[in-house]
Amino acid sequence: MGLTYPSYNPSWFKVQKKKRVVVFDGVCFFCNKCIDILMKLDKNKTLKYTSLQGAFMKTLNVEQDLQSIILYEDGALYYKSTAILRILRSLGGIWILTNIFYLIPKVIRDYIYDLIAKHRYSIFGKMEHCRMPKKDEQDLFID
Repeated sequence: MGLTYPSYNPSWFKVQKKKRVVVFDGVCFFCNKCIDILMKLDKNKTLKYTSLQGAFMKTLNVEQDLQSIILYEDGALYYKSTAILRILRSLGGIWILTNIFYLIPKVIRDYIYDLIAKHRYSIFGKMEHCRMPKKDEQDLFID
């Protein structure tokens, strides 16, 4: 019996249709710049956005530290490095390759995430108010 290898499947690089909401720190300058970049990369507009300080957060039963980025995806919540990897994967295309970072143990990925999160205000700064979406971004944000 010979080994068979799976052939290339174009669906590996397609984005699955799911309800995805990226919850981020609305007063963090670094977080806001990352959201700006993410909105440019998300050509298919598969992601919606809201801040940790927004009303959507009150609808979620989140018991974890609110210093984390959160991805809400079809009823499931993902935090820290796992949220980031799932967000990038949801972009489809070449971003699927970020799955390789799952080879790094979650403890190590989250340690690096926590280190950046702990010092983000002192390194990048803090905004006085939560981000207000620009006119052309309003359909991407939920409250």
